[in-house]
Amino acid sequence: MSRLPGKRARPVLRGDRCSNAAVLPDELFFSALTRRVLRHGDFPSRDDLIDKMDAYVIAHNTTAKPYRWTYDARPLKAA
Repeated sequence: MSRLPGKRARPVLRGDRCSNAAVLPDELFFSALTRRVLRHGDFPSRDDLIDKMDAYVIAHNTTAKPYRWTYDARPLKAA
């Protein structure tokens, strides 16, 4: 977090900021990987972490389905 004098704390943004939806499937995958493998995992070694991540990726690839977009590009209603 960055703190400027007289300003609220805000995150420091680094690197490219992609605003298109092409990265959404990647974000969904890594979010699921984090929730299901990394967050509550106990990894006694680096090799064990790699093995569990590889096992998750292999299982995910055997059961993966294409993401189906449901948004039809109409403007969203105001809340």
